[in-house]
Amino acid sequence: MTTIAFDLDGTLLDSVPHIHHAVAQALSDMGLPTITVAETPGFVGRGLPVLCENVLAHLGADPALQDDLYTRTMRYYVDTPSDPSQLYPDVIAALDTLKAAGHRLTLCTNKPFAATRTALDGTGLAPYFDVVIGGDSLATRKPEPEMLHAALDGADPAQALYIGDSETDCETAQAANVRFLLFTEGYRKSPPEALPHIRQFSRWRDLPALISDLSGR
Repeated sequence: MTTIAFDLDGTLLDSVPHIHHAVAQALSDMGLPTITVAETPGFVGRGLPVLCENVLAHLGADPALQDDLYTRTMRYYVDTPSDPSQLYPDVIAALDTLKAAGHRLTLCTNKPFAATRTALDGTGLAPYFDVVIGGDSLATRKPEPEMLHAALDGADPAQALYIGDSETDCETAQAANVRFLLFTEGYRKSPPEALPHIRQFSRWRDLPALISDLSGR
């Protein structure tokens, strides 16, 4: 059995429409200009406080508004269910296969915990993960290693795997000394070769065979 930790946004779930909706509604409430859907992936990956900080900087707005933007965005994040259609194709089938093979699945995301639970419940992902670590579960966030270590829940990092889509995920895996698998269809800004990883995949249907190969079975 291998403990496999997963990122959420951009890895299991194309959450840009949901994130954009929450941020755009919050900005509208505050009488501020909005951001576009196309701009949204550029703000994703370092957690909601950093997203809010960067959105305000992008808009040239007062940075003192960060706490207000965070609070309003969180409300829309939590109150608006995620759409199951935003799961990447074959995610559920891949997770079913990995579970059936005896692997332990956990989640490590910078998305706030309450918003993560909403996303997991809305998309049907909740039953798959034995441990869920969100962006406010600990005092630090990715790329600091503590979140990933917590998601491994006692498993040997050298024997575990972390699956993510971004520079932040790669840096987290390196800091935690965990082998990193790169999903290439998420929110990465750099070319795949710029991110150290042991394997990469673009289709979720291919992941179980890849894991089986890495596990030596």
